[in-house]
Amino acid sequence: MNIMTVDAYSARIEYDPDLDLFRGEILGLNGSADFYGKTPKELRSEFRKSLRVFLEVCNEKGIEPRRNYSGKFNLRITPELHERLAIAAQAEGKSINTLAQEALEKRIGI
Repeated sequence: MNIMTVDAYSARIEYDPDLDLFRGEILGLNGSADFYGKTPKELRSEFRKSLRVFLEVCNEKGIEPRRNYSGKFNLRITPELHERLAIAAQAEGKSINTLAQEALEKRIGI
């Protein structure tokens, strides 16, 4: 996964062979914004422009630019994994939520 970051906003970068351009999609927005460029330098410049326009529109309309997250989500796993997770959590004296949060933080590099 290719990620580019500008001003604490991240974008997923992909190559579009049909257009012969790199395409970026800004992540975590309360809406959507994308941008294109032929080179990494051009792509970063377009990212900045797209982000600026998105933030201006949000400001004009009184919209929060970032998506809000509650901190809760449902996760479906196999019964076997659920059992192993529960046993591992008990063995460490932790809740399943704490153990799962630690695993997720490790996975995304926090």
